Amino acid sequence: PSPPAAVVGAGLGGSAVAYFLQQHFGPQVQLDVFEPAGVGGRLATVTVNKQQYESRGASIHALSLHMQDFVKILGLKHRREVAGKSAIFSGEHFVLEETDWYLLNLFRLWWHYGISFLRLQMWVEEVMEKFMRIYKYQAHGYAFSSLEELLRSLGGDAFINMTQRSVAESLLEVGVTQRFVDDVIAAVLRSSYGQSVLVPAFAGAMSLAGAQGSTWAVEGGNKLVCSGLLKLTKANIIPARVMGISLHSSEGRALYQVHYEGSEGQGSAFYDMVVVTTPLHPSRSNFTFENFEPPITDFPGAFQPSVTSVVHGYLNSSYFGFPDPKLFPFASILTTDTPDLFFNAMDNICPVNISAAFRRKQPQEAAVWRVFSQQPLDKQQLKTLFRSYYSVQVTEWQAYPRYDAAKSLPPIVLHENLFYLSGIEWVASSMEMIAVAAKNVALLAYNRWHQDLEKIDQKDLMHKVKTEL
Repeated sequence: PSPPAAVVGAGLGGSAVAYFLQQHFGPQVQLDVFEPAGVGGRLATVTVNKQQYESRGASIHALSLHMQDFVKILGLKHRREVAGKSAIFSGEHFVLEETDWYLLNLFRLWWHYGISFLRLQMWVEEVMEKFMRIYKYQAHGYAFSSLEELLRSLGGDAFINMTQRSVAESLLEVGVTQRFVDDVIAAVLRSSYGQSVLVPAFAGAMSLAGAQGSTWAVEGGNKLVCSGLLKLTKANIIPARVMGISLHSSEGRALYQVHYEGSEGQGSAFYDMVVVTTPLHPSRSNFTFENFEPPITDFPGAFQPSVTSVVHGYLNSSYFGFPDPKLFPFASILTTDTPDLFFNAMDNICPVNISAAFRRKQPQEAAVWRVFSQQPLDKQQLKTLFRSYYSVQVTEWQAYPRYDAAKSLPPIVLHENLFYLSGIEWVASSMEMIAVAAKNVALLAYNRWHQDLEKIDQKDLMHKVKTEL
């Protein structure tokens, strides 16, 4: 019989792991999902003028096979792309501007940075090609009990090494120039992780793959994937915050008591299996683990605070060197790592539902801009970016791991049938990484439950998978 299982958190990780657990254990698996805030987690939207806009996790890379699958299974659609140009701003001038002409863009990159951007592309492609092996392994039912094992099976020690050293160091080593790193790589990492070129090479490669590939989003909002997967699995959603987990044993098997607090007060329930998909860092949770021997210890590292301001207003184009707003050509602005720059990136965003007639606002019209920054913007900073504005909606959240602070990767297995999903974000953070981790945890849970050790942490998987075909 399949075990009663609890999933802590109903963001993408929780929804995906519930879906994959049901796929592997079968439809009779009992699934309770604990979520105090609302399904979707960080995939949230804000409303401006009766229209909804993504406030956070916005774009999905074309090679995100699990996300592509979810959208197909759930009958969702890709949101229509509305083209827009980007540029990189240094606080004083634009160091790089995109044009409508693909060839001219290439020429400009070439002219400014020589062969650096080709070397960057080759480096990112090599990482992605190896990373894509995960889909083959997972299709064959293979799982990994630690992030190190997972990385090693994809890219050997080189991948492990890439979690320990910076993206700047790795790129300089393959012949990318310092100037390209400072202008372009820094801007991409600031806009995706809100951090510098000191993030580890692996997290950096994933972010750069997203920046140079084609990306997409879900019509109606990316959070529809979460609610869709939970509906599909018919999971029982319990609107409560999990306070802790204590270990009991029954007939020689581990039994986990999940303690929670909801509007009805406190309660608890017993499960054979638990997957925690919310971060277990002291700054993010005050989770307690009781009766575990050895104790489940503290999780090192910290999270990077990040602020999203969704502003409905008139862009102050003269700050960017365009006194006439009609001539301002960019829909998104990335920034270099300059001390006095108070924002990481900003873009003119489209609603989550885009009609066929939709067009982007002209630069002189009031538009909805999303500004990413480390600290909330003060009145003066808003005045710098906008001539005037109707509304500002601010979301502060601990978005990403502080990558420079992490020395070791968090565990996946906390106890026999107690798993931790969010650790994957210390390797790299994106919707697809979380989906990959969810599939891995579901396979790991299934293989361990059925004692199928041949499917866990196998060496030389490339060879095994080839011979299985």
